[in-house]
Amino acid sequence: MALEAARLISEHGIRDYGHAKRRAADRLGVWDEQALPRNAEIEDALREHQRLFQPASQPQALRVRRAGARTAMRFLARFEPRLVGAVLEGTADTHSAVCLHLFSDDTDAVALFLTDRGISAETQSRRIRLDRERELLVPVLLFAADDLSFDLTVLPLDALRQAPLDPIDGRPLARASLAALDALLREGAGGGDRPARDKPG
Repeated sequence: MALEAARLISEHGIRDYGHAKRRAADRLGVWDEQALPRNAEIEDALREHQRLFQPASQPQALRVRRAGARTAMRFLARFEPRLVGAVLEGTADTHSAVCLHLFSDDTDAVALFLTDRGISAETQSRRIRLDRERELLVPVLLFAADDLSFDLTVLPLDALRQAPLDPIDGRPLARASLAALDALLREGAGGGDRPARDKPG
């Protein structure tokens, strides 16, 4: 079932692991919720699927998105950007957005910054789990540039000290500063690499 969920993610651009596993269960005729694979199993299956079926296209898509992330992070430097998600984890493909966490106590500051520079962004909201007890509803800005999709989550400044929890495994989210991304690009890191978890501060 994890393999089928990974196929759906890779071939149909489904980015919600919960939705992918339910679709996979439906396709395979599995109705027992207890039989659903863990998110970490799906991520491992996704890496294997990409290695087998996208040995050239997926690493290229990843490189393009990491380069786009670097440009965006330099552009948004005043908001202390951190790269998160598939582009950092190494599982990004042609369906993947470049996901950044930005930090400001003024929730409108990023939207105004983009508007002042002629960038039209769609505004949404997202629920982020800060730790085991606390959740926060935060603004999200979506836009496209240079044929890439960007997904900007705006968090309060104090969230810089401690990464929110990863919805895949419940651990502190892996995230990278511009300096860390530069190091990753210099190393020529490929799709199978897993970044180190961000440290507080």
